[in-house]
Amino acid sequence: MPQPIRSLLDPTNCTIIFIDHQPQMTFGVTSIDRQLLLNNTIGLAKAAKVFNVPVILTTVETENFSGNMWPQLTELFPGQKPIERTSMNSWEDKKFVAEVERIGRKKLVIAALWTEVCLVFPAIQAMEAGYEVYAVEDASGGTSEMAHRSAMQRIIQAGAVPVTWQQVLLELQRDWARRETYDAVIKIALEHSGAYGQGVEYAYTMVHKQPPYPERLKTGH
Repeated sequence: MPQPIRSLLDPTNCTIIFIDHQPQMTFGVTSIDRQLLLNNTIGLAKAAKVFNVPVILTTVETENFSGNMWPQLTELFPGQKPIERTSMNSWEDKKFVAEVERIGRKKLVIAALWTEVCLVFPAIQAMEAGYEVYAVEDASGGTSEMAHRSAMQRIIQAGAVPVTWQQVLLELQRDWARRETYDAVIKIALEHSGAYGQGVEYAYTMVHKQPPYPERLKTGH
């Protein structure tokens, strides 16, 4: 039986991995609204950037089948070229595994398309290799609700931890007294967190009588 994970994610102990967020893979997703999938994935990527968490980008068969990784994702990490693969399973690609090992962090936060292939396969093998896997369920998608649900159950049984992108964001922040990332985290919430972001905006403007976003951020309120 896998050992239970008792420690939290923090900016110094994890790597965030984006696998195959590409157009052709997106077309096949039906387990989550695809605009919501895009929103959640970019929110997760912005969280990684704000907290300086190492990021791995990887793609499969870009030229021959899947298309380029989403530009909204790659533009957040200028100069970082996705690791190109032929294998469906990232863990079977030597360049990918070498990058995981180079970074050297044992907690892997993974989002992938599709859940039943590109998330399950490397997640299971990463755990076999001694890594902890946190599967970002709402930044991943399967070809059907059943495929996604079965895949998540499989990796949970194997020892992975299901998380959501917003959970990762707030787990990295944890304390609102951490002022060095406070404004950036609030900005991500406003742009990507739906009702939670609207609640933040309401509190600022109606309760604390601050200017509306984005004027408030520009003026330093």
